Amino acid sequence: MLKQRFVSFFWANRSFTGKIFSSSFLLFLTYQCWILLHILGWVWINPAESAFMETRLEHLQEKDEKAKLRHQWVNYQEISIYIKQAVIAAEDAKFIDHEGFDWEGIEKAYEKNKRHKKIVAGGSTITQQLAKNLFLSNQRTPWRKLEETIITLMLEIILSKQRILEIYLNVIEWGNKVYGIESASQHYFSVKAHDVNSFQSAKLASMIPNPKYYEHHQDTSGLIERSGIILSRMHSVHVP
Repeated sequence: MLKQRFVSFFWANRSFTGKIFSSSFLLFLTYQCWILLHILGWVWINPAESAFMETRLEHLQEKDEKAKLRHQWVNYQEISIYIKQAVIAAEDAKFIDHEGFDWEGIEKAYEKNKRHKKIVAGGSTITQQLAKNLFLSNQRTPWRKLEETIITLMLEIILSKQRILEIYLNVIEWGNKVYGIESASQHYFSVKAHDVNSFQSAKLASMIPNPKYYEHHQDTSGLIERSGIILSRMHSVHVP
């Protein structure tokens, strides 16, 4: 009886239901076009900030209206090759070769999470991380993962690998209020991004998974061990 009433209600209101679906789909397409236009612009124009940066600044300014982020854009040629090698070695060894997704890495992350019965590995590529940083939030929802996938494909199709890495290095978080490689280099080592050496680069790359924690725990065994592993892999990394 209840099923019959539901079916009758659906057909009686199918026109209204169709309008809702059409409106939702149109809104979805409009949002994708808005993202697409931004990415097309970033072929030539540097993004001023990311969604993560904007959210962080809003939270800071709730407590202090004058709060600011430390962020300074630096062009690709002005970034040390060591930091490029270190970040690829640490975050996405197949960055040069894949088209946005490392399926083998995703499978390994799934198996690792399954063994630990919780999320301990993500398997996200540099492009996926950039998609999330630029447009999305930290919330783990099916919608966010779908949108991340769409944006990742847009980034890979429209931008070169060099441009993706350049934007990534300039917008990711490296500590409390610290965003981008130039600010990170000056904050931790008092040098410009161009002058960061291999040891410093390995340490910066090892901080990426939890930068606000490692900012105040520079001597933890985990960070030191991870830095050593990254340093040992850097010489075999090819950069775009």
